[in-house]
Amino acid sequence: MDWSEYLDAHQPRFVDELVDFVRIPSVSAAPAHIPDVVAAGNWVVDRLKAAGMENVRMMPTDGHPVVYADWLHAPGKPTILIYGHFDVQPAEPFDLWQTPPFEPEIRDNKLWGRGASDDKGGMLIPILSVEAMLKTKGKLPVNVKMFFEGQEEIGSPHLPPFIKANGSMLKADMIFSADGSQWGEDQPNLITGLKGLVAAEITVSGAKGDQHSGQQGGGIANPIQGLAQIIASMKGANGKITVPGFYDDVIDLTVEDRAAFARIPFDEAAYIADLGVPDTFGEEGYTTRERLWGRPTLEMNGIWGGWQGSGIKTVLPAEAHAKITCRLVANQKPDAIFDLLRAHIEAACPKGLRVSVTRLAGSADPFLVPPGHNASTAAAQVLTDVYGKAPYITRTGGSIPVMTMLLNELGVHATVFAFGMNDENLHAPNEFFRLSNFRTGQTAYCKLMERLG
Repeated sequence: MDWSEYLDAHQPRFVDELVDFVRIPSVSAAPAHIPDVVAAGNWVVDRLKAAGMENVRMMPTDGHPVVYADWLHAPGKPTILIYGHFDVQPAEPFDLWQTPPFEPEIRDNKLWGRGASDDKGGMLIPILSVEAMLKTKGKLPVNVKMFFEGQEEIGSPHLPPFIKANGSMLKADMIFSADGSQWGEDQPNLITGLKGLVAAEITVSGAKGDQHSGQQGGGIANPIQGLAQIIASMKGANGKITVPGFYDDVIDLTVEDRAAFARIPFDEAAYIADLGVPDTFGEEGYTTRERLWGRPTLEMNGIWGGWQGSGIKTVLPAEAHAKITCRLVANQKPDAIFDLLRAHIEAACPKGLRVSVTRLAGSADPFLVPPGHNASTAAAQVLTDVYGKAPYITRTGGSIPVMTMLLNELGVHATVFAFGMNDENLHAPNEFFRLSNFRTGQTAYCKLMERLG
């Protein structure tokens, strides 16, 4: 029996195992689910051992744990490090799920449940591929290390010191991320760029407490009004971010980049209809696709202050708040962008009010793979073989913080080699994972190891 026959024969078991994995509510953002993140890590440990990996262990960080394993018996062959994550996003609002998020169900050859696509289905794929090769051949064509974390969905805040302390353990010639996506069931893509991330919370304060709007209105400044003015000062009607210095370090899209994006089909009318918006919006001078993939953003994620109940309460609130995230592109740095934001917000605070800007957890450097990158070239060849057509060369507006952490510490650019799809309701109710892609990914990882060997 070869590895392909093994994968076919054991597919029902693999799907059942994925169902069991998705059933664990490993929500890293919720303190109540800390034991569940650990349980998911233990599940991964057991699964790696069953696959035949060695030196398998769960390792602590200052937050959620990580899992490491290796198989290093291919002398003279490259060592590859495969990354993924076993934590998941919160599932609220629960009432929008067709079936409960942690009671996974198979419908229409799709597995529905929180984390099915992001990233439990994705990270299980290479484990199964390794098992198939070890069970049928007794060895792997390359040396393999696997590194799975339990805190990606909160920005991997405790990974930098862990990676720094364990650099020799993680050292590899190539890195592949099992967290990511393909373009379609019959069209591959190779993601060459990810955006970075920086987050902040603004608090605008005025009086020592809420005040009667009739008695004090007109005499003192309103924090909500002041917050609105600050927010309005950060982005123009043309979509351009107006924070001084924000674009200084941006590597703009080249003519070749823009041509590559333009070659990829994009139905803007369908995009608008699917999102239920009246039109697109963004920075002038760039197409929607260019803005999504290659330009930085500044977005308001939450705003609150004053009376939120039914009817009216005639108060002049003491405080108003907003949360901001910026998605960054090469070569912007989160620390520098936060400093620029804070300086601009403080300068824009209206008279009679105070403002504080707090940096929030969750940070990532942008990531851009250089042209001709060896691992990406190999991945493109494998995808062409598996799908029968060359992959689109794309970028994404999302962030995988560990990519730049590994680059900074190990000096190796990672390649996204993953098999979810962007329409699978990642981070939203009714997340699902196509079982067809689950099977395709297993073949692709086997072929990747063979090509690299």
